[in-house]
Amino acid sequence: MTNVDTDQIIPKQFLKLIQKTGYGGFLFYDWRFDRAGNPKKDFVLNEPKYRERQVLLTRDNFGCGSSREHAVWALYDYGIRVVIASSFADIFYNNCFKKGLLPIHLSQDEIDYLFDLEKNDDAVIEISLANQTISISEKIIDFDIDLTRKKILLEGIDEIGYTLSFSDQILNYEKAFKVADYNKFLGKN
Repeated sequence: MTNVDTDQIIPKQFLKLIQKTGYGGFLFYDWRFDRAGNPKKDFVLNEPKYRERQVLLTRDNFGCGSSREHAVWALYDYGIRVVIASSFADIFYNNCFKKGLLPIHLSQDEIDYLFDLEKNDDAVIEISLANQTISISEKIIDFDIDLTRKKILLEGIDEIGYTLSFSDQILNYEKAFKVADYNKFLGKN
């Protein structure tokens, strides 16, 4: 589907939890379940072959709508670790990295190719963040990712942890700046 918004990913009535976990059962709730709470047979994630999948293949403008982080939390809590789309809403895309979810942007032709292969029960997809590749059947698809975000995902750190990895350089800068500033105050060059 195109234009899957965050209210479809995690409907607003489930935003009452005070922690960042426990949302997986409510992922795509209105699409997955009927009014009585029974699984809908025609929804893809209710099909047995897709229940344990970690890769979500979707279409253009995934994660549009409100800026709720809960959408990413629900995907991650459900077990999704990679979302592949031809485009993402900016806020959703940025929220993915904060939770450790990999959003992969591919061209529409590459998305169509993957959807065609998905119909083959024997197709196995392998994603290498380190190599920035998707291997499926005998084809390799390259994808781009910002190097800082790649490092954050590979090392399992957050943005603060990434910043702290530069603590020595930060301290050296602060020392140099303070000495320079102090010398300027004293009238020395």
